[in-house]
Amino acid sequence: MTTKKKPNLEKALADLENLVEELENSDLPLEKAMQKFEEGIKLARGCQAALKDAEQKVEILLKSTGDDDMLEDFIADED
Repeated sequence: MTTKKKPNLEKALADLENLVEELENSDLPLEKAMQKFEEGIKLARGCQAALKDAEQKVEILLKSTGDDDMLEDFIADED
């Protein structure tokens, strides 16, 4: 039986930041840049999944303690 290890969110974010910096600051050949971009997309999706999972856990915990009225929708500033 194989188990899929969940990625460490902090490490994934740091890797994604390094990837973006590398893409912005280097003159990579198109094929290599596309590989890096694809890797970045995978990291970003993994981060989104981890954050969604954490959000769901928080909601469950708040609902189980009766504090679900504390939940508010988050609206990000679009600056």
